[in-house]
Amino acid sequence: MARSQTGPPPRIQIEDVWPQLDCGRHAVKVSLGDPVEVWADVLRDGHEVLGAAVRFKPAAARRWQEAPMRHAELDRWVATFTPDACGRWIFAVGAWVDRFASWRHELERKVEAGQSDLTGELAEGAALHRVSSLTVEEALASTETDRSEFTTTAMLELDVDRELARFGAWYELFPRSWGGLRGVEKVLPELAELGFDVVYLPPIHPIGRTNRKGRNNRLEAAPGDPGSPWAIGAKEGGHTAVSPELGTIEDLDRLVQRARELGIEIALDFAIQTSPDHPWLAEHPEWFHRRPDGTIKCAENPPKRYEDIHNLNFDSEDWRGLWDALRDVVLHWVDHGVRVFRVDNPHTKPVPFWEWLIREVRAREPQTIFLSEAFTRLPMMSTLAKAGFTQSYTYFTWKNAKWELTEYLTELTSSTLPHFLRPNFFANTPDILHEYLQRGGRPAFEARLVLAATLSPSYGIYSGFEHCENVPLREGSEEYFDSEKYELKERRLDGPLLPLVRRLNEARRANPALQRLANLTFLETESDELIAYAKREPGNTVLVVVNLDPRAAREGTCIVPAGLGLPPSFPAAELLTGESFRWSVGRNYVRLGPGQSHVLRVDR
Repeated sequence: MARSQTGPPPRIQIEDVWPQLDCGRHAVKVSLGDPVEVWADVLRDGHEVLGAAVRFKPAAARRWQEAPMRHAELDRWVATFTPDACGRWIFAVGAWVDRFASWRHELERKVEAGQSDLTGELAEGAALHRVSSLTVEEALASTETDRSEFTTTAMLELDVDRELARFGAWYELFPRSWGGLRGVEKVLPELAELGFDVVYLPPIHPIGRTNRKGRNNRLEAAPGDPGSPWAIGAKEGGHTAVSPELGTIEDLDRLVQRARELGIEIALDFAIQTSPDHPWLAEHPEWFHRRPDGTIKCAENPPKRYEDIHNLNFDSEDWRGLWDALRDVVLHWVDHGVRVFRVDNPHTKPVPFWEWLIREVRAREPQTIFLSEAFTRLPMMSTLAKAGFTQSYTYFTWKNAKWELTEYLTELTSSTLPHFLRPNFFANTPDILHEYLQRGGRPAFEARLVLAATLSPSYGIYSGFEHCENVPLREGSEEYFDSEKYELKERRLDGPLLPLVRRLNEARRANPALQRLANLTFLETESDELIAYAKREPGNTVLVVVNLDPRAAREGTCIVPAGLGLPPSFPAAELLTGESFRWSVGRNYVRLGPGQSHVLRVDR
């Protein structure tokens, strides 16, 4: 609804403004350098000539910039502007009556109709131009404009992020399995050569000793068992400390700096929970849930119980102190150069808290990225994204059949979701080893890797994936046997899938079509085991076909529709093997081995 800055209620109406979410309650997400298209319906009673513009600026800036809107059709007006800095931006649509253009337009119509007595009209024009008189010729040649009845909408917000918020390859590793923080630093050049953009570390803080978990989540730890990194806090410190087993804060600083030199970001885990030994239990006992007998309940997610973890009480009387402390934890790591955070289970904490914290942190450092690990209902995942989370884990791990993938990606790329929820397709996590990977062997891992890397601009793997680790804790479980969450492993970058990882990451960086989400078109294959899709950007089209069957070769036809705008026949370069093919609009025969794929760049 438009509002007038001065005078009576406006006669100009500005309706259906885009982009906006929930009537302007939440900010639309855009990437730095991407043009923002704004449209609105601008209308007024009568026949006056209208003008419109978009006014925009960073939220903290004083001066407004302006982009003129063009009349597109009927009452629709359109303009484009491009934010040039990260952080919150605000914009509004303004509209006005152009009195000079309106008068000239009326005069033109009367001249065209052959009306001879234009004395009154010319007198009106002279008054507008503040001159004593005008001739018809002078009036028709007039180019003067003005802004009468200026009306504007309420301010709307944009959340502008850097490219990494939209596009990047993530690699998750436990530093203790790589020789601590210094060991991770040594392997960074290899990770950079493989094309990873983010190296994500589970919690690096001291681990509690009370109720420490043993191997495979046993209730009693044996001597030497390191415990779960998510049991945060010990006598050495809490959320702002580095575990001595991993190194020092200086080691982390060097790691962050070396990563940045190589074009990699270090992501830290932000888990709002504590071990029974965390300093906060003594310093702030009011921040914890207590039973009537004074004991503190351990964290639970039935049937799972986490005897080594306590949750924090967001209903505490000192909730403001708790909020401030958690914000200060994040800012502590921001001050040490960390710009990316993976947030553990944000859906179990208040949404208003996240909206406040993320805005506070990004006001200090606008390039900060928050990845939501909320495996929960879509409305909650969407709400967290609207509250400010930059990216979201998704249900991709559980979508393995063709119909499931097609249905889910259609949901993610349609409606308003792409304007605020950015998916990150992790092919596995320390908690999730899907049955498809358990039973499919290496071909299953290859198929899932290609799907993750080509369907979503952001994807990730947890170390062990490249080794095709697929042994579950027990039948029907998605937990790993001998899970790295509870024991040390000796890791190195020598898995058999790494050449495929490298080729996929090279293809992603070289092809803009693989750097966007909503440019997806599914293609018919006449086979339930072959999934095919096209991703398109101006001047770049990539066609992908994946055999979802990890046990047998499959054949079918990939039907390229004429609507993709491709020539009747075209060369297609296989980005995984370097081969060349000739494809055409219409039916193309495809035969792929178990779990194998085509990733084809259309060459024109």
